[in-house]
Amino acid sequence: MEFAGSQRAKKTAGRKMLNGFAGAFASGMILPRVPAMTSNMVSAWILRPRHPSGMNWTAPGGAGGSVPWNIVVLLSLLTLLPALLVAVTPFTRILIVFHFLRQALGTQTAPSNQSLIGLSLVLTYFLIQPVGASIYQASVEPFQRGQVDALEAISRGAPPLRHFMLKYAREKDLALFLELSQSPRPARADDVPMRVVVPAYILSELKTGFQIGVALFLPFLVIDLVVAAVTTSIGMMQLPPVIISTPLKILLFVMVDGWNLLVGSLMKSFA
Repeated sequence: MEFAGSQRAKKTAGRKMLNGFAGAFASGMILPRVPAMTSNMVSAWILRPRHPSGMNWTAPGGAGGSVPWNIVVLLSLLTLLPALLVAVTPFTRILIVFHFLRQALGTQTAPSNQSLIGLSLVLTYFLIQPVGASIYQASVEPFQRGQVDALEAISRGAPPLRHFMLKYAREKDLALFLELSQSPRPARADDVPMRVVVPAYILSELKTGFQIGVALFLPFLVIDLVVAAVTTSIGMMQLPPVIISTPLKILLFVMVDGWNLLVGSLMKSFA
C-alpha cells in the first residue's frame, strides 16, 4: 500500500510540473513574444554597415580583363593539369619504357606502379624544369605584376613549350596533322599551331618509347629462349621456364647496373 501511494504521489507531482511549464509557455515567461518589425526597422537592417568579406577577389594591379574570367581560366588549367602533364612533357616516353622493363624482367608487381610513376615524375621535372623557368619568366611574372590578363599570359607561355615539343616531334607526324587540319605549310616553327604540335609530339613520344622498349626487351627475350630450349632438351617438361629465367634476368640486370644505364640512356635521348 505504501509503494502504491508513493507512485501515485510521483505521478501527481509530474502532472503539476507539466502544467506549470505549459502555463509558462502560454504566458510568454520562457519565450516572450517578438514584436513585429516595422518599416523603419527593415530599412535600418538593409542599410546597416557591413564588414568586408574575407574572400575578396582582386586582380593584380593594372591587369586587364575581368576577375571572374581570370579565375575560370586558372581553375580550368588546374583541372586539365594531369592531361597536360601526359601530353606535353616527356612523362609518356619515360613511363612506357619503365613498363616495358618490368614486363621484360617478368616481375609483374615489382617495382610497383606508384614507384614507376613517382620516378617518372621526378625525371620529367628534371627535364622540363628549364622550360618551366622560361614559361614563368615570359607569362607568370607579367601576370603577377598585372601587366597582362590570364589569356594573354597563356599565349605568352606557349612559345617555350612549342619549341620544346617541336624539338622531339617527327616531321612525318607534323605533316600528318597539318594535312588533317588543312593548315598551310608554316614558314617558321613559331607559325605551327599548338593543335598540330601537341598531337604530333604525343605520337612521336609513343613511337620513341616503344622503340626503346623493344630494344630493352630483346636481351631478356634471348634469356627466355635459351632457358626454354635447355629445359626442353633435358626433358624438364613440367618445370615452367619462367621459374629459372626470371632470377637469371634479375641477376643480369643488377650485375650490369641496369637502372643507371637505363635512366642515363633515357636522359641522353632528350639531349
